[in-house]
Amino acid sequence: MNKRLFLTLAASLVISSGCIMADNKAAVANPSSVQLRADNIDEVVRTMTLEEKARLLVGVADEDYEPGTAGRQTQFVYGAAGITYALPQYGIPSTLSCDGPAGVHIDSVRPDDNRRFFATGFPIASCLAATWNTELVENVGKAMGNETLEYGCDLILGPGLNIHRNPLCGRNFEYYSEDPYVTGVIGAAMVNGIQSQGVGACPKHYAVNSQETERFSVDEQVSERALREIYLRGFERMVREAHPWSIMSAYNRVNGVYAQCNKLLLTDILRDDWGFNGIVITDWIGKRADLPVEDAIKAGNEVMMPGYPVQIEDIMAAVKDGRLPMEDLDRSVRRTLEFIVKTPRFKNYHYSEAPDRAAHSAITRQAGTEGMVLLKNNGVLPMQTTGRDTIALFGVNSYDFLSGGVGSGCVNVEKVVDMVAGLKAQGISTTPTLTDIYQKYVQYARVKLMVDKNPLMWFLDQGQPKLDEIEITERCMRHEAEHASAAIITIARQAGEGIDRQIDGEFTLTDLEQTMIQRVSDIFHEANKPVIVVINSGSVIETVSWRDKVDAILMAWQPGQEGGNAVADVLTGKVSPSGRLTMTWPVSVYDHWSTRNFPQDYDMYSYQRLQQRHRPIKGITYTKHEEGIYVGYRYFDTYNKQVAYPFGYGLSYTTFEYAQPKVKMQNDVLTVTVTVTNTGKTAGKEVVQVYVHAPEGGMDKPEKELRAFAKTRLLNAGEKETLTMEIKKADLASWDETVHAWKVDAGEYTVMVAANVNDVRGSATVKIK
Repeated sequence: MNKRLFLTLAASLVISSGCIMADNKAAVANPSSVQLRADNIDEVVRTMTLEEKARLLVGVADEDYEPGTAGRQTQFVYGAAGITYALPQYGIPSTLSCDGPAGVHIDSVRPDDNRRFFATGFPIASCLAATWNTELVENVGKAMGNETLEYGCDLILGPGLNIHRNPLCGRNFEYYSEDPYVTGVIGAAMVNGIQSQGVGACPKHYAVNSQETERFSVDEQVSERALREIYLRGFERMVREAHPWSIMSAYNRVNGVYAQCNKLLLTDILRDDWGFNGIVITDWIGKRADLPVEDAIKAGNEVMMPGYPVQIEDIMAAVKDGRLPMEDLDRSVRRTLEFIVKTPRFKNYHYSEAPDRAAHSAITRQAGTEGMVLLKNNGVLPMQTTGRDTIALFGVNSYDFLSGGVGSGCVNVEKVVDMVAGLKAQGISTTPTLTDIYQKYVQYARVKLMVDKNPLMWFLDQGQPKLDEIEITERCMRHEAEHASAAIITIARQAGEGIDRQIDGEFTLTDLEQTMIQRVSDIFHEANKPVIVVINSGSVIETVSWRDKVDAILMAWQPGQEGGNAVADVLTGKVSPSGRLTMTWPVSVYDHWSTRNFPQDYDMYSYQRLQQRHRPIKGITYTKHEEGIYVGYRYFDTYNKQVAYPFGYGLSYTTFEYAQPKVKMQNDVLTVTVTVTNTGKTAGKEVVQVYVHAPEGGMDKPEKELRAFAKTRLLNAGEKETLTMEIKKADLASWDETVHAWKVDAGEYTVMVAANVNDVRGSATVKIK
């Protein structure tokens, strides 16, 4: 969600990037005798008037601010995303939220202040998930939570827990995986880290927000089983293991009902089934004619964001005429107060506006490095450096490295380390002619982009847009080959909220990029010099058409502000790559079953003409999840479809050997134990993935499903470690639509330990009743 400019697309009020204050004109002059405490919430609810209750559940839009009335400067947070009403007569402060999920998104520049307020740009979600390291992800969460706290916010809007249903989704970079288990485990680690700092997390977008095209209204039509097993299970694990303070309800419909007024999702499942006890906040949107605010409250939403005065009036009218029972209103007010008493602002925390960004940069570099996935290596990596090496860097984004995506998920950082700086820090220089060409072009292109930008392309103001690639002549390439020991080509992709990716030129390479790879490879290979490709993207791209032309491929993702340093750490062998893919890389995007129901070549104006004729449009007004549970590797593995790189895949600079796994079922917990030995010559980490094949029962099931994983510590050559992983019996269950319940089939289960879904290293069986 874009908290400032999304309403341009929705033809409603624009939220400005001005300051958000801790007090507002909802304040009443006369204090109440009842002051809010954690132990008297019911008394406060009984004392509040109808208008006060309504105000508490509606966010504060810009027209409600009164600059100069907030008091201390510490009550200002410029660029924060949302605010709740203060009711000072009860000792109820406003609470502030900031965008995430790759860091604290606030304004770095403030009026009448020469200081700059930069936040740390952490690795994007797909990079963090690729670490398969829950302890490291939790540490990133702690750093992010600390910056949330020290910049004066109570809640950060993240992490994103939607599923990578299709590689074309524009916000896949904000989400962890195509697999719900990975999503839930990594999501829980992030939430636990954030909330350890005394601030709240707001996981999003609940639920089935699988595309950006027409995200405000698209109807995600999904089976009951796929909903439970694929799209909700990650949220469920995160809720049960991390207890988030809040959850954000999504824009879209699910099976015809808006997620924001879907009682099945917000109450029956989230609260009654999973035990969630926080507040639900709507994603940022204006008043909807087809979604009355009273329906949202009755379904289980607490706070309407960003909030408009008319919604306060609507709540009061709905109570007075009986459309909204007072007990439903009181329930939401009570939950909101339970949230408020936990916040730093309620506890009068005096934030510093000076978090330890140097320490957080070190965490960013570690996480970015560990998330990188080595896709190919013909023995040219790690680079054998001599201290006098010179590299020819091709590709605009070698010089304008992308740290994160665009939209609300971006972070205003002080600087992004590019490839030139990262290599230089390792003692490796870049060829001066090529470097000069690209650096001057980047300076020019940045200025041109701002002058020529399309006002409808709002995301260009929200992050780092991708600059157009340029052609380097063959003559220049030959000159570079004479003066460089190797070539590195950076291929970048940018994406963000509100827009899904196109196939041609976004999922696939452009003709210019294909030509660059072909020419550089031919020229450098003639000179017996290697060619390495670095992919700087938040999402999957096509590789099969060009991967055989180069010697090595490193998926660097968008690894945060330390990107160039992190890439150099891997290329030089300072760190052995240990990232593993959390999504399948297909040969073609059309190989995904979901692509046939995913929007492609979307034309907003053609859509509007069709919409005026009341014609439903596949992939636009509705999306059929015909693939059911067969999302990602569940489809490719079960149906033996060839892929470019399988789920869980990643190379290392060393090798690992797995001993025969041991399995034991006791007290409804399946314990899997395996010893891993580093059989190579280089220190490294290994990710052990546990897949389970279920016996035949009454339901169709995938060939195997990920049920556990663990990552070794750094193992030196010859060193070994025994890993123990636990799988609850309930985690082996499938959703039986005939009885609307989870079911574990009795029989013999095959438990496999694997390096990826296609590389099983050992197996054992266990019988389950």
